[in-house]
Amino acid sequence: MAAPKTGRPASMALQFELREQTPHTNERWRGPTARTVTRVQPGHGDFRLGVRPMLQNARGSWVRGALAWSRLSTQAVALNLNREHHRWFSEFVAVYRALRGVYYSQETDWLYLDDFTSPLLWHLLGEGAALGVELRTSAKAGIVTVGSRAAVSLDVRAPGADSGLRLSTRLTIDDDPHPAEFAGAIGTHGLYTFALRAAPVFTLAPTLVPLSAEQRRLLGQPESVAVPAGDVDEFLGEFYPRLRTAMTITSTDASVHLPEVVPPRLVLTVRFAARQSLHLDWHWEYSLGSTVLQVPLDDARPASGSGVIRGTVDDGATRDRDHERAVTARVADILAGSETPDIDDTDTDPAAPTIPQPLPHGILRGIDAAEFAATVLPRLRALRGVRVDTVGAEPDYRELTDVPRLTVTTVETDQRDWFDLGVIVTVNGKTVPFSLLFAALAKGRKRLLLIDNSYLSLQQPVFAQLHELIDEARALQEWETGLRISRYQASLWSEFEDLADEALPAQAWRAAVSGLLELLPAGTTAASADGPAASALTRPALPPGVHATLRPYQHDGFAWLAFLWKHQLGGILADDMGLGKTLQTLALIEHATRTPLGSTTPAPNRRPFLVVAPTSVVSNWLTEAGRFTPDLRVHAVRATAGRGVALTDAAATSDVIVTSYALFRLDFAAYQELSWAGLILDEAQFVKNSTAKVHVCARDLDTPFKLALTGTPMENNLMDLWALFSIVAPGLFPSARRFTEKYLRPIERGESPHVLARLRRRIRPLILRRTKELVATELPPKQEQRFSVDLNPRHQKLYDTFLQRERQKLLGLLDDLDKNRFIIFRSLTLLRLLSLDPSLVDEKYAGVPSSKLDALFDQLETNVAEGHRALIFSQFTSFLKKAAARLEAQGIAYCYLDGSTRDRAAVINAFKTGTAPVFLISLKAGGFGLNLTEADYVFLLDPWWNPQAEAQAVDRTHRIGQTRTVMVYRMVASGTIEEKVMALKERKAQLFTAVIDDDAAFSTDLTADDIRALFDE
Repeated sequence: MAAPKTGRPASMALQFELREQTPHTNERWRGPTARTVTRVQPGHGDFRLGVRPMLQNARGSWVRGALAWSRLSTQAVALNLNREHHRWFSEFVAVYRALRGVYYSQETDWLYLDDFTSPLLWHLLGEGAALGVELRTSAKAGIVTVGSRAAVSLDVRAPGADSGLRLSTRLTIDDDPHPAEFAGAIGTHGLYTFALRAAPVFTLAPTLVPLSAEQRRLLGQPESVAVPAGDVDEFLGEFYPRLRTAMTITSTDASVHLPEVVPPRLVLTVRFAARQSLHLDWHWEYSLGSTVLQVPLDDARPASGSGVIRGTVDDGATRDRDHERAVTARVADILAGSETPDIDDTDTDPAAPTIPQPLPHGILRGIDAAEFAATVLPRLRALRGVRVDTVGAEPDYRELTDVPRLTVTTVETDQRDWFDLGVIVTVNGKTVPFSLLFAALAKGRKRLLLIDNSYLSLQQPVFAQLHELIDEARALQEWETGLRISRYQASLWSEFEDLADEALPAQAWRAAVSGLLELLPAGTTAASADGPAASALTRPALPPGVHATLRPYQHDGFAWLAFLWKHQLGGILADDMGLGKTLQTLALIEHATRTPLGSTTPAPNRRPFLVVAPTSVVSNWLTEAGRFTPDLRVHAVRATAGRGVALTDAAATSDVIVTSYALFRLDFAAYQELSWAGLILDEAQFVKNSTAKVHVCARDLDTPFKLALTGTPMENNLMDLWALFSIVAPGLFPSARRFTEKYLRPIERGESPHVLARLRRRIRPLILRRTKELVATELPPKQEQRFSVDLNPRHQKLYDTFLQRERQKLLGLLDDLDKNRFIIFRSLTLLRLLSLDPSLVDEKYAGVPSSKLDALFDQLETNVAEGHRALIFSQFTSFLKKAAARLEAQGIAYCYLDGSTRDRAAVINAFKTGTAPVFLISLKAGGFGLNLTEADYVFLLDPWWNPQAEAQAVDRTHRIGQTRTVMVYRMVASGTIEEKVMALKERKAQLFTAVIDDDAAFSTDLTADDIRALFDE
């Protein structure tokens, strides 16, 4: 009878029924495949516990109606079913079918719990009870009960002394006994029992652990079986061990003494092979009576001849996983206390099962095999539950534990600046081959195995320091020529000596670096006013040919230069601008020319010095030499070969040849053919670009002595410094690529403070820098002031319009700075020009007055009226010419100098000897080589992010000879890119002082982030 389709929703129930399966035969191939069981006969057939949905009709009776599992999803509305009950039944059948695949059967009414493989059944039954889904039987008074736990075990008793044994199945649900003969299994996760009376009773419960095959076979069978007295020994010796692994077996009346079960043992087979290798193989060994079975660790397949099946041993005995986990954990603890071995599994069977970690499996070689055999195997042998079987002769591996003893040596090579470096390590009286040691350190190995099977740990502090020092020395040369050390690496040698127990330097090495070592007294810092121990050197007498009185710091500088000359070591004289670097160098040349190396007796030196300087400074060398060292024969080369006096003839009759960087580059072949006493690079920042040809020429010129003169050894980043040292001290640092990896990047990231300290230590003996604030105390003060200029409204509006346009255009290009560099810097230059004068961008803006020029001339009027003289610098000659036009319009006399000026010397002399109050100078043309102490005011019209370039410009007037206070004005247009440039310049100024003066943080070259900051709101 169908339920009504309207009115109150119909409740649902789950009907239980014991059903006997009736398979089809050839004669009977249609019709039902199961029937209801009402009485159980001895030797009964295949019984299953079936369930199907029921609904409550309008009269309150429970009926099947039109319900069917296969049509359940479409019946909710048609039969007006309770929505929650219908959902629960839908989930029930879905979970049942999920692990069984699509359900096909002629019985659309029934599902069988025997086949319900998912343990989610118990959760579903609990949820159904909460929803009010009743569990019913075919009879109205039948009972279905769901318990909380079920268990199946065997009980063994001995009824009499000679009567054998009685095995009884014990089935309990919530500790209440139930007959196993009338029971069945629900998957492997539960049990059910039945009692078929007038009102059938079904009891179900989950098991706490999965049922074994043996346990399931006991269900539906007679409750007890007899073991004849003659078979008792065989049962206890052979069958009991197998059954014990599959289920709980007890003797509740203690009438039978059950033998102790031998737990499985973890077996490690170690095969020692040639070339210091060993093979590891693990398996479990189960002793089941007289049968011993080998079980792989991952139970993926049986071991050879063992008959092992996945998850069970010997066709039914279950593996003791709890014991296996406990033993494996103890082995893992032992392995965790040793280094993780390097396993080579290339020789293992690819079809073999993968051994789960942490047990190493495969082949150990070398040091891994040695340490495993020496330290791990003895502990495994002593471990309960583990047996170690060995095949082959076990080598006598032993660890060398004495403190290593180091000896370092140097051996002279056929290259003047290089020596072979040798390191000898001795441990327990054994000499460790250095090639093996270094290879192990380079690969980050933690142990080293020797050929006699002894081994040592490389995790000792001495090896960590040795590795770092070797890596430093090895980085000095790019080719595989063995380990070498440059004579410029005196500080590196000192560290080797500190580390070693014995040092055996070659005599030539000792002579080569003895001077540098003298420049490294304890406590010397690069920030010292006297430079690298310069004041500690013995001052040689000033040559009589020097017609000047040197200040104390200048005499110290001359002593340092003479010291380098004596030992044929190159260096960088990096004194602040205006402290007399040229004078100190001329004193050195006079000293070297009149006193040859190794002699105290003056004698002519047949080889001249070559001085290379900017074109604008060449004349200054002749002037300074004529003033301070008039006895030196100085010749200036002002034309290329073929257009003037032959270089060979000039060198033969001169003590000093002065040429420009341009001519040096163009005629390098001619310069290389001659023999030079030394190379002097003035304003050496001109060779900071290591890819430029002039740098390569300076580096390749064959001369035993090279000196760089510059007040700015670093203008942008550390590579400037590297470029100079690669010329004057080849071998002090590795190649540009390695220098970037070892120094520049770690320092930029700020992750390795010791790298910065090491860099400063390396350069300390070979660079001398003194600042005016420390050594030229007689100089008058220099007052620097930032002069903020507010743009007039028209000027500001025009600037803001261009700024927004350029910001939108550029920000998307910064991800590839190198590719778009030209476009980016063109936009930056445009904004800088707009900050100065809109008409510099386009003459159509000539009607917009320049706020910067207006502010400048407000200051100049007062300065000129008070008799002051001013230097005015700009990087843009077009802006300087605008200023010149304003000066002419106001009738103010001026001098003008830029790169196009023909007679530079005449213009400079006109200002020095004349009365013009203003000197307009382009920053590039007048930032070096000028002595303009006649002026006492400096105006920097346009700031840039290179602080050293500005400092050089300022020091054209603030230098030795100045007697008045120097006033410096940096004119910055407010609200423009110039303000951002000033902030960036302050950060980049730290780059110079970090290496030369103190430990400030490094800056880097101009980056994409720097440029983004220039366009920030």
